[in-house]
Amino acid sequence: MRMIIVGAGALGLLYGARLAEAGMEVVILTRSDEQAKLLRKEGIRLTKRDGAQSRVSVQASTINTYKPDALRQEDWIWLCVKQVHLSEQLLRQLGRLTAAGCSVLALQNGIGHLDLLGKVCPKEQLNAAITTEGAMRIDDYSVHHTGSGTIMFGSWLKNEEKASKPQKMLLKALIGAGIEGKLSNEMENVVYRKLLINAVINPLTGIFGVRNGELPSEPSRLRWMKALHEESERILVHAGMMKDADSWDQLLHICEATAGNQSSMLRDVLAGRTTEIDWINGGIVSLAKRMQVPAPMNEAVLTLIQTLQTN
Repeated sequence: MRMIIVGAGALGLLYGARLAEAGMEVVILTRSDEQAKLLRKEGIRLTKRDGAQSRVSVQASTINTYKPDALRQEDWIWLCVKQVHLSEQLLRQLGRLTAAGCSVLALQNGIGHLDLLGKVCPKEQLNAAITTEGAMRIDDYSVHHTGSGTIMFGSWLKNEEKASKPQKMLLKALIGAGIEGKLSNEMENVVYRKLLINAVINPLTGIFGVRNGELPSEPSRLRWMKALHEESERILVHAGMMKDADSWDQLLHICEATAGNQSSMLRDVLAGRTTEIDWINGGIVSLAKRMQVPAPMNEAVLTLIQTLQTN
């Protein structure tokens, strides 16, 4: 199978290396020419969970200059960039690639991206995906696999109940690469559940400047967590998410299980980068406005993180 990995951050490098190690043809598309040249020269240096290292050869090009091979059709595009990087230029490139029948796996946090992608990609080729893999990019060609997880994916079409041939092929490829994959026909619910977790952990760790495990350890932060969780859950259930009686306990478990981790939003705040707040809590605020329900906690953390970004 021929896989196009769009984005050479932690997840892009991790999945690119593991798929290439399993014998698949992998092309990494980067934003900078320098990173593409480095990947073509050095490959991906993968540090596995047990500390073993390997160097994996891959093809690489920039997103804007990549031209498909007329003789070898791409099977899947793994979209591993943040929502903020879904530029018009990238969307046009995706439109060209999917016109030949290539399927898309969208791994973005938050909501809104699938509606955007649906404007340029045939909806039957568009798949939402959620991953719990842990990865840390060391430099432009090196990645550390920090924690095993699952990738769950499925069609964004609500009436699509049977797995398609490309989905079955991808699932088989994941198994062959030692990646735990699961197919779901309830991806909207899966995306909303991931959003509920991100909407609490990401902004609050960014605001308070603490790691995941520290977040619930102080009473006032715990009250923020509880209020934000209750409000976000209420809005998402109103939008169609199935209510889960254990969602609060699951949130606390994730904080404990990832205690030493810095959330992606905290890392972005500390580095002075644009965060994904507009598509996480901002996405919930947009849902609330559409349904005409209040969202004061989400509005508050949205404003606070936006202020930190500005500063």
